[in-house]
Order: sequence, then C-alpha cells, then structure tokens
Amino acid sequence: MAQPPVSSNALAFQAGNARRIPPIQCLLTFEALARLRSVTLTADELCVTPSAVSHRVKQLEQILGVRLFGRADFSLTTEGSAYLAHVREGLGALQRFPGAASAPGRRRLKLAVTPTFARTILIPRLRQFTEAYPEIDLALQVSIPLLDVVAEDADLMVRFGPGHYADVEHIELARDVVTPLASPAFVREHGPFERPEDLEGLPLLRSPLEPWRTWFSVSGLDWAEPSEGSQFNDIGLMCDAAAAGMGVALVRLKLGAPWLDHGTLVRLFPIEAPSPHAHYLCWRTGAMERWECCAFAQWLKATL
Repeated sequence: MAQPPVSSNALAFQAGNARRIPPIQCLLTFEALARLRSVTLTADELCVTPSAVSHRVKQLEQILGVRLFGRADFSLTTEGSAYLAHVREGLGALQRFPGAASAPGRRRLKLAVTPTFARTILIPRLRQFTEAYPEIDLALQVSIPLLDVVAEDADLMVRFGPGHYADVEHIELARDVVTPLASPAFVREHGPFERPEDLEGLPLLRSPLEPWRTWFSVSGLDWAEPSEGSQFNDIGLMCDAAAAGMGVALVRLKLGAPWLDHGTLVRLFPIEAPSPHAHYLCWRTGAMERWECCAFAQWLKATL
C-alpha cells in the first residue's frame, strides 16, 4: 500500500527538529567534560585539542541558549545537570545495537584489585564512577599478583609491584612514600621515638609488598632486612596488626590514611622514603577496544 504523502508542514517540523539537535561531537564533549572536569583530560579522551573542547562546549551552549558550566572547576549549572541526564540517556540509547541481548545497553566489567587499594582508595571513590556510568555493572575480585594470587578472567587488573610487566599492557596509577607507623599505645610503651635508631630491638612487622630496606637506606641505617617477626601479605592486615599494638609497620601514606585519620596509627618520624613499587592498571591486548574498559581506565587515572 502506498504511503500517504508527507505534508509541507510536517516536513518543516521535521527539518526544524533536525536543526535543533546539537552535533554529536558537542554532546560527547559535554558528557566527557562533565565527567572528567578537565579540558586537558577531555581532549586526551576524545583525541582533540583543548581549544576544540572549549569551542564545542561554547557551540552547544549557544545552540541551547543556556550556560552548562558555572565555574572554572567545571561544576554544572542547574540546567547543565538536567541536560547531562538527557545526554547520557541519549548516548546510552545510541550504544544499543539492533539484536542486542535481553539487557540492552548494559555492560559487565570484571576488575581484579589488590585488597587494601580496593578498601582505602577505590571503594570510597567508586560511587562517582557508578553514577557517571550507570550502565556498567562492576564485578570486583581480590588479586595479589606480587604473591601469585591472581583473579581469573578479569578485564582490568590493579597490580602493585615494580612495573615492566611483559604479559600485559599497563599504565602507572599512583606512587607513594613509606614511613613507620604504630599505635599510640605502642608509642607510649616504647617511646619516645626521636631517631631511627630507636627502632632497634622492637618488633618490626614485615611484608614482601613493602621491604624495610628502602626506609632503612634513606634513614642512614645500615640494617639488614628483618627476617623474624610477624609477616603479612596484605597491607591492610598489617595496619590492623600495628593498630592492635603488635609492632611497627612500614606503610604507604595513601593506603595508611584511614588509620592515620582515625588516630589508630601515628607516625613515628618525619622521614619518608619513596616506595620501590607502584600501583598499575593492567589489561590484556585488545581489552581497551571495549568501551567499558576504556571508560573505567580513564576515570580511574583522572580520579587518583
């Protein structure tokens, strides 16, 4: 059956609607800038220049007739926040391909994360990611690759170690410094601690994840790596043991922040040493071709 002709008024309406739809590159730029809150990071993600980012946002604001960002920190205006929800909904719809599975648009991302990094750094920030990417379902697994405790079939892995991994591609996420920490009760019983030599004869908690020789060297101590005493393969467990008064722990300040903030651990000296290890985000070749992997990697790098 022949279709009825389209009236000139309908054609005019359709053309007017088409003219009011902002260019897709403007919408993608707006979403990325709202999420990353950095022109530089947005430009890197979209592979354009920072000036192109600014131009696209200005173009979108001119089309809409409203300001989307309020201040220099790229916080959203009320109109910008409302429009962002529509943009994400629209972009999500465009990502649903014909013939998709029964839960169209949803992506599952498996993360293998070292325990203390997960508890102290990732989890407190993770709500930001799930709010920015509600269509991505995360599955977290514990992994300690330095000790050969590796989660199977993870899409992305956070490793702590020396880097230079031959089996995976990787980027460095964060470095840190180490310093001795102990409980206030331990300090009262064994202190005062005025010089590094004051640690002699005291129980030094050990971990293959953080050798004492690094701090010894910076502190001018010609001491061998401790070979006796309690040992832990998780920094969080070692912090809990130190907080319970079992001894002195050598801890990275970023990972030890929760214990320091709550006062269950205190610093013994102002001396810090760069950790020989760092946190790396790792993936197998081809993983970054998946949109959800790329989105998480960019978010994690930007938020640390």
